[in-house]
Amino acid sequence: FIRQGKPHTTFSDGGGMFLTLTKSGTPVWRIKFRFNGKQRLYSVGSYPSVGLQAAREERDRVKGLLRAGNDPVQARRLSRAVAKVSADNTFSSVVADWLSMKEGEWSEIHYEKSRRALERDVLPTLGALPVDDITPAMVAGVVEAILKRGAIDTAGKIRQHISGLYRFAQAKGLSRNNPADAVREVIPRKKNAGRMAALLDFKSLGDVLRRAEIARISPAVKLAHRLTAFSVARISNIVQAEWEEFDLKSSPATWTIPREKMKARDRHHDHKIILCPYIANELRVWRSMLNENNYVFPSHSGKKHISRESVEKAYRETLGLRDKHSPHGWRSSFSTLARDEGFEKDVVAMMLDH
Repeated sequence: FIRQGKPHTTFSDGGGMFLTLTKSGTPVWRIKFRFNGKQRLYSVGSYPSVGLQAAREERDRVKGLLRAGNDPVQARRLSRAVAKVSADNTFSSVVADWLSMKEGEWSEIHYEKSRRALERDVLPTLGALPVDDITPAMVAGVVEAILKRGAIDTAGKIRQHISGLYRFAQAKGLSRNNPADAVREVIPRKKNAGRMAALLDFKSLGDVLRRAEIARISPAVKLAHRLTAFSVARISNIVQAEWEEFDLKSSPATWTIPREKMKARDRHHDHKIILCPYIANELRVWRSMLNENNYVFPSHSGKKHISRESVEKAYRETLGLRDKHSPHGWRSSFSTLARDEGFEKDVVAMMLDH
């Protein structure tokens, strides 16, 4: 009977609701109502996809909104917008936005390590979930899975990353809570946590330098080790060093590390290191031995630089310094000994770019 009607034919059901035929002959439910003195129409859906009982229930809901002083059409638009935002704001999408922001702050190596860790350890479990639906127990499950393989440092860094991206999500209005905060309690506290292995007396440090001189280490790794010891720069900056950063002709010679290569990216000045005469001379000799290459410590292929692992491995295995001293440990050694010798804390922090 309905489908035999002509377009725009209407069948009233009372309470402002009626069934009408569109130009194409599709029967659709609509509700006529007045809001702020203006007559409006609210579309319920097509028949028979929306049956009579469902349409009446929707009419009752619309009447309830009107009694509460709400515009039913605007309320539906808001509901759909909230649903769309909720669907778009998965944990994975927030991670992508957060990493995009951090890429401009972090060094390239730190950014890549963090991105890979999140993709490996977190996204397979939490990535598809709405960011505001994730609970502390879910985050704890991710962290505990990392702890089971003995990677305590990685577990701590992952928790810190998740906490950081939730602060970002809270600032954006995407989450009400930070489920990573309580999860710090499931991570065992290590003695001297956060410090690399480091020797803290001149005699032991001198012994490291002497043993490295006679050890079977490649020339590039050996000089990278010495530059680390005498500049106390981060190992990532050492292996990525480029000749254009060095001024070996001036007195004293200097190494200026561009700010974008430094861990702290929020400062306006590059990090300038004065090189002692011994290292400056070693670098001049080393440069004269190399073919044209912008990297100070080129890899065997000559296309890239040596890896930080090659230097760290030399400390662990060749020099037998596992859990005793590391390339990064020179920074702790410098900080401790310089302050013991009476240097001001702020001066030491400036030298380390802390």
